[in-house]
Amino acid sequence: MRATLTLGRLAGVRVGVHWSVLVIVLLLTAGLAGRFPEVYPGRPAWAYWAVGVAAALTFMVSLLAHEISHALVARRNGVQADEITLWLLGGVARLRSEAPSPGAELRIAGVGPLVSLLAAVAFGLAAGVTAAADGSELVVEALAWLSGINLLLAVFNSLPAAPLDGGRLLRAVVWRVTGSPLRATAVATAAGRVLGWLLVAVGLFLAFGGAVLSGFWLAIIGLFLIAAATAEGGQARLREVLSGVAVRQAMTPDPTVVPESLSVGEFLADPRYRYRHSAFPVVDEEGRPAGLVTVRDAAAVPDDAARDTSLGSVMIPVERIPTPAPDDALAGLLPALEESPAHRALVLEEGRPVGIVTTSDISRITSWLTSMGSWGNRSR
Repeated sequence: MRATLTLGRLAGVRVGVHWSVLVIVLLLTAGLAGRFPEVYPGRPAWAYWAVGVAAALTFMVSLLAHEISHALVARRNGVQADEITLWLLGGVARLRSEAPSPGAELRIAGVGPLVSLLAAVAFGLAAGVTAAADGSELVVEALAWLSGINLLLAVFNSLPAAPLDGGRLLRAVVWRVTGSPLRATAVATAAGRVLGWLLVAVGLFLAFGGAVLSGFWLAIIGLFLIAAATAEGGQARLREVLSGVAVRQAMTPDPTVVPESLSVGEFLADPRYRYRHSAFPVVDEEGRPAGLVTVRDAAAVPDDAARDTSLGSVMIPVERIPTPAPDDALAGLLPALEESPAHRALVLEEGRPVGIVTTSDISRITSWLTSMGSWGNRSR
């Protein structure tokens, strides 16, 4: 899930929102603005909508707090986390690698529901204090709603099924007991698919029973859980296939580098660059990596500006590209490679580019390893 709009950084973590967040904010606002008159009639319509908007946006802030807690605890446990995206069904903290131990997995997963639970308590106390001080009844109702929805978020996320936080907790426990992170992932993802199908069944039952909107949302969440759990299981099997494979075994070695000062026009006119590969490492005057430029991005520059535009202006900065060493584990590169804007990694050795790894390279070596395994099984 890629962000449509980047809001900035919070505690060093880039925060973005997907356009679908607008949908959930509008739905929550409309739902609250329709509910308030039933509980406290006689207020102006604008008051119901104003409090509804404020409550919906505050909920998104509490959801952000849930996700930022994952990112911060992940960093403290040696897992790189540099982006959070809020979207229709919640939020996603992008972790660049796997937790190094069951204990780290437990801490990273457990902090999210804990933060939501603390938010529920805080909003509940605020509602009580506001009511005791004879504050606005609409504000009390909104605070009580925020308390309840954060409690629901904490409970739902604690269900032992991937990709929910509870699925991570289940994975940590099974990993600790069995010593196998792959088996732990298999158990958590299987639980995720079971929960997903259960939600779909309940959703359809509610929809046919007349609660169309509630049933629809439950079914959508269930389908999301099924898809996410299936994808996570596939990634676990891929990591098993690539176990023991180094980055150098998949990379394209000795890539042709281009200077950062080279103009886009010169780059596109030179056959060495235009026809050999689709992306090239960009280096500064001292030969240090500065980024990666794709032929597609360069070709998007208008012809009348190509000769005055340097590659440094259109390249993807090296900070946004995975930069493994040749002897790093290829399996550990997978999460970062998926999140890379160019879906490529720049392999560095002693600060110099020595190779490029693409998702196609990984697919190629995976197919080869899988076929060799199948051939070995048939031979036996």
